[in-house]
Amino acid sequence: MKAGLLLTGNGALIYLTSHEIFMNEQLTRKFESKGISKFIAYEIPVEEAKRKYAGHFDVVVQDLHESDDLRILDYDGNRAFKMFSFGELGDPYLHEKVTSSVV
Repeated sequence: MKAGLLLTGNGALIYLTSHEIFMNEQLTRKFESKGISKFIAYEIPVEEAKRKYAGHFDVVVQDLHESDDLRILDYDGNRAFKMFSFGELGDPYLHEKVTSSVV
């Protein structure tokens, strides 16, 4: 299991995934399908997420299965952003879906 902090135009969120890495093309497509097409993602230590979110983490993990590989641990952008220090974050993963727009 991997955990990540996603920074979007609407704020931050913490997610869990059963994928072997915290962000990949399949997860990127899932976020895009939810309307999140531009973001910065950072891996966060799963053990720290478990410690900080305690019982809520366990509830979310119990619902994480291989066929359902993405769970949101924290939708509250303010809390999610403050939960981890910059020193706890991995290298950034930048994603921006390029679309042509007509003005």
